[in-house]
Amino acid sequence: MTGTEIEPTRPDTGRTRDRTEGLPARNPHQNGQSDQRPQRRRAWAWLVAVLVVAALAGGYWYWKHRRTAPAATAAPGQAQQARTVPVAAVPVRQGQLDLYIDGLGAAAAFNTVTVRPRVDGQLVNVAYGEGQEVRQGDLLAEIDPRPFQAALAQAQGQLARDEAQLHNAQLDLKRYQDAPTAVTQQQVDTQASTVRQYEGVVQTDRAQVESAQLQLSYCRITSPIDGRAGLRIVDVGNMVHANDPGGLVVITQLHPISVVFSIPQDSIGRVQQKVAAGERLPVDAYSRDLTTRIATGTLQSIDNQVDQGTGTIRLKAAFENKDGALFPNQFVNARLLVETLRDVLLVPTAAVQNGPDSTFAYVVKVDQSVEMRPVELGPVQGEQAVIARGLEAGEVVVTDGVDKLQQGSKVTVARGATTRPSGGRGPATQAAAGPSQDAPTQRGGAGQAPGAPRRDRGSRK
Repeated sequence: MTGTEIEPTRPDTGRTRDRTEGLPARNPHQNGQSDQRPQRRRAWAWLVAVLVVAALAGGYWYWKHRRTAPAATAAPGQAQQARTVPVAAVPVRQGQLDLYIDGLGAAAAFNTVTVRPRVDGQLVNVAYGEGQEVRQGDLLAEIDPRPFQAALAQAQGQLARDEAQLHNAQLDLKRYQDAPTAVTQQQVDTQASTVRQYEGVVQTDRAQVESAQLQLSYCRITSPIDGRAGLRIVDVGNMVHANDPGGLVVITQLHPISVVFSIPQDSIGRVQQKVAAGERLPVDAYSRDLTTRIATGTLQSIDNQVDQGTGTIRLKAAFENKDGALFPNQFVNARLLVETLRDVLLVPTAAVQNGPDSTFAYVVKVDQSVEMRPVELGPVQGEQAVIARGLEAGEVVVTDGVDKLQQGSKVTVARGATTRPSGGRGPATQAAAGPSQDAPTQRGGAGQAPGAPRRDRGSRK
């Protein structure tokens, strides 16, 4: 074995070659493609499921539409007629309607006096209370009378002296006249002239006495009218003067009191016609918010010209105001009653509808369906309207829910409304009499509230 090289033992690769000869060569990208195949299978499965669901939904919709379309096409009006519309309705009533003309105004005193002193002096007494009701001649205040008493005494003394001189001159004249031979005629004439001079002096003294007495009487300040005293302006102890602009107190007459208000110039003719006929037109004064009637009076006078700036004319009404509810310069809403319509058909204005061709109302018939009835509208006052033609007393008209109605619609009248069918006759119920005429209606709905000033809707059409 020496000198001989021994080859290393090699593994037998023949078998291994035989095992791999029949297999294809492997691609390095083959592993990545194998991982994407399951994801593609799942995406296709979801897509197929969505298409199946969409097909089923479309088929159901088509089947449903084909089932309901013939019924809707065959009778398009039956569904509308079968649907019942809830409405509110009232019967047409026969009664009276007062037609008013509304205007804005303010209360004004017939007499307002600012009491001022007529002499200068110190104020020593205030005899009235603030807000007190005083009568004509009641004592209001006093000024210190002592200076005027002294002036009166001085005038009376001057009068007494001059009267004595006059009396002496008259005696001398009588003596001269009884002894004509002892004196000359010139002396008689001179003495007669002296008597006349003293008579003039005495007359002047008497006037001065009367003036002093008058000045003294001015120290007692009394009320010139019946009314209510205002707040005190000057306190006791102050010096007052005849030319003081503020005066001592303001006396305002409240009983009676007037209200001056304006109405549109278009309504002058109606008012003037009633006044010329000798009618006493009542006027109601309402509060600022139109909810409370303050007082009731009568129209007294009409102004002689129209205000060109506003197109209105002023009217004056007198109120007794025994309760003192009205105060001077108080804002009021005046309502002048110019006419009362009797035995007319009345409905709420909400029942009257305006169409393109005519005015109409929905009338509830016996079968609870509605009829669109043309009507002729008369005067309108507030929320009440007069029906001149087209309705009868007792028929029921729809006042609420008219926007959902058409000719022949079925309705359900709300509870509390009269369900007297169309065609009947009879007196209207008191429940359907509508709002009271004692107060103006507020703005809203189909009625018109009295505004400031609002146009007269009570005129005949």
